[in-house]
Amino acid sequence: MDAGDQSPKEVYSVWALPPEPVRARLRGVMAGLRAAHGGPAFEPHATVVGAIRLRRSAAVEALRAAAAGVRPYTARVVGVARGDFFYQCIYLLLEPTPEVVEASDHCCGHFGYERSTPYMPHVSLLYGDLTDEEKEVARKKVEEIDKEICGLQFEISELALYRTDTEDKSLESWELVEICHLERK
Repeated sequence: MDAGDQSPKEVYSVWALPPEPVRARLRGVMAGLRAAHGGPAFEPHATVVGAIRLRRSAAVEALRAAAAGVRPYTARVVGVARGDFFYQCIYLLLEPTPEVVEASDHCCGHFGYERSTPYMPHVSLLYGDLTDEEKEVARKKVEEIDKEICGLQFEISELALYRTDTEDKSLESWELVEICHLERK
């Protein structure tokens, strides 16, 4: 860690980024949901390490160390679901295969992040505070917009560090800090 880093501790998260063609496809679904239900725009991702407060240099160092020990892995969408809070309003549930879960566990170890709940790999499509009825309409809309989204499979070969102040529901302060490419061995 950079002993000279006196920057304030801020909230960071680590995201697994789908490859660009998949991100473009997901952005289309997300735009359709926002047009109908509102909510902020954000990059398609699967959270690997949840919000943790660190100095920037420590977060970057942890990302680099974690990424060095993770190989590219496959993620597969197994369903469209609705959640109970703003940041998990509507999402794609990913199959919790050993490699998906191990990638998150490995990264959490480097960040000193301890989960309060079991890991649920997912790709959020809409952030918002919707009623249960609105969530169900939105969930069905995902399947209308992209009928073949369930079963979608893609490789994760990039991990990104984002500054993610979870108090900022506009996401305007959220910032990409660094991307690490996962190496095949």
